[in-house]
Amino acid sequence: MGHKLAEGLKGMVSSSANLFEALKLRYFGPIDGHNVAKLVDTLRDLREIPGPKLLHVVTVKGKGYALAEKDQTKWHAPGLFDKVTGEIVRKKYDTPQPPKYQDVFGHTIIELAEKNENIFGITPAMPSGSSLKFMMEKMPNRAFDVGICEQHAVTVSAGMATQGMRVFCNIYSSFMQRAYDQVVHDVAIQKLPVIFCLDRAGLVGDDGPTHHGAYDIAYFRCIPNMIISAPMNEAELRNLMYTAQLESNQLPFVIRYPRGEGVMPEWQTKMEEVKIGKGRKLREGTQVALLSFGHPGNFAAAAIRELRNDGLNPGHYDMRFAKPLDEEMLHEICQRYEKLVTIEDGCIEGGFGSAVLEFMAKHGYKNDIRILGIPDAIVEHGTLKELHQECGYDTPAIIAAVREMVGERVVVR
Repeated sequence: MGHKLAEGLKGMVSSSANLFEALKLRYFGPIDGHNVAKLVDTLRDLREIPGPKLLHVVTVKGKGYALAEKDQTKWHAPGLFDKVTGEIVRKKYDTPQPPKYQDVFGHTIIELAEKNENIFGITPAMPSGSSLKFMMEKMPNRAFDVGICEQHAVTVSAGMATQGMRVFCNIYSSFMQRAYDQVVHDVAIQKLPVIFCLDRAGLVGDDGPTHHGAYDIAYFRCIPNMIISAPMNEAELRNLMYTAQLESNQLPFVIRYPRGEGVMPEWQTKMEEVKIGKGRKLREGTQVALLSFGHPGNFAAAAIRELRNDGLNPGHYDMRFAKPLDEEMLHEICQRYEKLVTIEDGCIEGGFGSAVLEFMAKHGYKNDIRILGIPDAIVEHGTLKELHQECGYDTPAIIAAVREMVGERVVVR
């Protein structure tokens, strides 16, 4: 039965079958993936043929909508649009708006590369989403899209680093999970100064559970030789990028930042070196200290403004690094404040808050502490505002945590 079917399907075999046939894989196709009836019939027939086999299916991205077929990149995720005219709906603002973090990355790497000839950019098939497209257009010999292969992106970055190049390897946080082995063996063990710019770190909104960058702090923190940082704003992103490419840094350097979410309309600040492993004291306070890591520091700052109206005066520390921790600052915080709240847009288990707890346990501190971040659950689709609220680390959640810790009545939202 199987032999007869295979003979009957011989007409589907193309000249490209030779490679697969040499690997003892029966090859069939290519066939039109948009012809659902034929596809179903073919799969049903192939089910009867014994042994490994490969069916080559050809589809067109955006099939069925002429505009999407014509410009596949533009229409990959256009947001709201008029299906008849194709006009994409853009929000209109009366005042200048902050850029997206990824655009700040895209323009800043060009600034750095113009002054440092050893800087290169690598992305695995996300030049538009990561904004490396700007460098690819301006410096085509120094920025490369290596295709949908995160493992190769990391390994080729490592190889380039062995030759003295400063490579900014830009990968979405959730996609970096695919290259974990390469990070360990090809980068960390060899102490190669590859710069990992993790776009879409934290919750990403409507792209949902497959794209949330929830785990990178935890899975990188356990690897030796890694530096893990997160900017609170665009200026800090620029400073971290500047610091990572300096010759004084000789270790793998992670910079994680969220999708969109900028806060500084005037973002083109002068870049300054950041001392690795040093945080920033944004304001002193009493009784409660807020320790933020990355963009959620803006939620903490907004919470403090409201809490001060109620007579509460939390301190605020932008820690900037989850590894190495600013232990000098943590000693000062633990000795000054009775209560601590950590805030991060990563998983609570094994994340930045866990690092603070480990520090406290090591040094015998007994402070009351709350860890706010992404809970131990799969987070579904939703707007960023909805998901930050659901996960309990937005501004109202920080306010509620502080009030609860100081013994005030908390109003349930």
